[in-house]
Amino acid sequence: MEAEQAALGAKKRGVEGERRYKGIRMRKWGKWVAEIREPNKRSRIWLGSYSTPVAAARAYDTAVFYLRGPSARLNFPDLLAGEGCLAAAGDLSSASIRKKAIEVGARVDALHSDHHHQHQHQHHASAKASELMPRGTGASVVDLNKMPEPENPECN
Repeated sequence: MEAEQAALGAKKRGVEGERRYKGIRMRKWGKWVAEIREPNKRSRIWLGSYSTPVAAARAYDTAVFYLRGPSARLNFPDLLAGEGCLAAAGDLSSASIRKKAIEVGARVDALHSDHHHQHQHQHHASAKASELMPRGTGASVVDLNKMPEPENPECN
């Protein structure tokens, strides 16, 4: 019986090795959603749908901080403490909490998707550059994201 429960718990912990964050779940079609139960109520506050689990978890963290204050158990306690904009936790309406959580989640989602897009673009560009270089010439790939170094090290 205990072995079955442990196996079931391992299945629920994550999707394909993905770390399981509190307050989020993955839809069948791949989007990550976040929601939180309102204190002393049966209702939930919908916190949005995101393309990354980190964005959904950050939206949850924002909402739980506004609902429960500094004692809230967060997915990313070090990130939320550094934002400073959450000083007035406490007496916000569920609509205000939803709005603030969605703003944070959307910002994180945009940063993650922009980073993913840039990584794909850099990979594609380096693949193109290697196709254009003659084989066997010993030419090295130049990283265009770095500042050029002077050819003569004494000319600093």
